[in-house]
Order: sequence, then structure tokens, then C-alpha cells
Amino acid sequence: MRRATITDVAREAGVSPSTASVVFSGKTPVSAQTRERVLAAAASLGYTGPDPRAASLRRGRSGIVGVVFRDRLGTVFRDPVTTVMMDGLADAVGHLGAGLLLLRDDGSGGEPALNSAPVDAVVLLGWSAGMLASLATVRARGLPVVVIEGDAGEGVPQILLDNREGEALIARHLRDLGHREVVTLTLPLDSRRRAGWADPTTAVAVDVTRDRLAGVRDVFPGARAYASVGSLVDEGYAAGTAILARHPRPTAIIAQSDLLATGVLRAARDAGLRVPEDVSITGFDGISTDGTAPRILTTMVQPAAEKGRAAGAAIAAMLAGQDAPTIRLTSTFRRGDTTGAVPA
Repeated sequence: MRRATITDVAREAGVSPSTASVVFSGKTPVSAQTRERVLAAAASLGYTGPDPRAASLRRGRSGIVGVVFRDRLGTVFRDPVTTVMMDGLADAVGHLGAGLLLLRDDGSGGEPALNSAPVDAVVLLGWSAGMLASLATVRARGLPVVVIEGDAGEGVPQILLDNREGEALIARHLRDLGHREVVTLTLPLDSRRRAGWADPTTAVAVDVTRDRLAGVRDVFPGARAYASVGSLVDEGYAAGTAILARHPRPTAIIAQSDLLATGVLRAARDAGLRVPEDVSITGFDGISTDGTAPRILTTMVQPAAEKGRAAGAAIAAMLAGQDAPTIRLTSTFRRGDTTGAVPA
């Protein structure tokens, strides 16, 4: 069936199309009798209001902000940090009447999802060289773009976190406890997502991974690194099992996320090791995870919601024709009971 139009409603109600239109827009007052007659006519015709697609064409905007992830969305939203950050972003663009469209670019070389997505602006979540295709698409379309935790080059505002400084603070905490044999369990190094020991000369294409690894090596220059497939508890368990089986066994493991650290805690327990008496374990994020109890994880608490809100504020500014500055947010050190003095 043909969808009823405002003209049909006006004819049914016996008013002009402009009068029927203002009943729905609310921009001009009308009498209660006219309003009731128009709404009754709309109900009888099944008309629920102006077509938002037509309104978008008139405004020249879709009312949609695209959010580009590197990972599968099912994996992304298993991380509480992402959920909290997306809440902040949704809050920040809500006053614009905008919604969020979630897209994926894993750097596999396929056609960027942004080529045809009807968006007004774009948030790139994280950054790696594999996302260059998405960035090129955004720039070709002349869309405002902001990057959360990454450097996409000149002219692209960034919402940054003190990843290097925060991880260095964790490393100094362990050094002060007497630790020297430490291993850092990293987030993925690149789009290939291969798990295993990383050579000190291995190139790291993901900004967050590289910065947090650099923070550890600012304090422990020779620290070994084991790469994970992603920020998941199961990946932390698998990596922790491999790390703890190595001889000599490290006295401390610095995980680049709390989910990874939770997996390492489980691996240590299954290996018959006490935490922190036999091995110290740290994370990064400051989230609540199942599996850490009764321990309280030593970690950096990051302002996840503020990251999302800052990105939304940058998008709002750029859509209004204003410049958006790069913003650097600060994490807070939380000492739990998963770190202790180096074992004798």
C-alpha cells in the first residue's frame, strides 16, 4: 500500500497541508479543535508523522554518526570499557538528535564500510595502519572525523589516553617492589592478530598496544612481550599459561587490559601459584570482571565514559563548523592486592 502523506491527512481533515504540517512539527500553535481533527484523520489513514528520510534530504544530513571498529562487534562488546565509552558517546551526540551506526574495518583490504554508509561524521575507535582505507574514504567524502586513542595524521582531532605514562607508572610500582623479571601481555600487535612471543624488533601497528608496551620498556628496557589475539579473558588464560610455563618464570606479568589480567589470574591459580606471593599481576582499565575475586586487581583506571563524551563533543563542534582540539585524558593508579614484593 502507498504510505499516506501529509497532503492526504490534510484532505481528510479538511485543512490546508501547511496547517496539518504544523500540527506535527509543533512550530506554530493551532486550535485544539483543529489539532484533534488532524490527529484523528492521521490515525484513520495510518499516518504516524513526516518521513524522516525526507527531512534528512531537506537538512542535507542523515542524523547518523558512524563508529568504526577494528574488531568484530560481538567481540568488541564483550569488553566493558567499550560499552561504557559508547554510552558516553551516545550521550554526547544525543542532543544533536543523532544516532550511532556501528561499522567494522579490520584492515583486511576489502571495500571500506564507509563508502556507502549514510553518515554525517565518523568516530574511528582505535587506530592502526589497517584503517587507512576508512580514513581515506572519510576524507574523500569531506566528513568530520575524530580518532579515539590513535594518531591518524594532521588535521584529525584525537581523544587520547595516557597509555604510555600509565603503563610506566605500573612498571615503576613493580620495580619498587623489587621485580626485574617481568613480561608484558599485549593487546594485538596488528590486524593479523597472532598470539605468541614478540621479538623486541617486531613492528607494532596498533597505537594503544605500542604506547603501553613503550611505557613498560621505559622502566624495563629488556622486558619480554607476549602478544594476545584480543582483550578477552580466555585469551589472557591461554597467554598466561604459556608465559608461566617459561623458564625462568617471570615474577610479574603486566597485562595491557583487565580482561587479559583476569585470564592470567586464572592461569596462575590453575598452575598452583599464589598471587602475589609467587607472581604479581597487573591490568589496565579499572573495570569489574568476573574471576578476580577475592583479589582486587592492581591496575590503571581509565576514564572510559569521558573518552566517549569527548569524542561526541568534538563531532558536535565540527558539525557546527568549529575546530575541535586534541584532548588527552588521564588514568588513575589503583593499587590492589595482586602485586607484592618479588619472591625470594
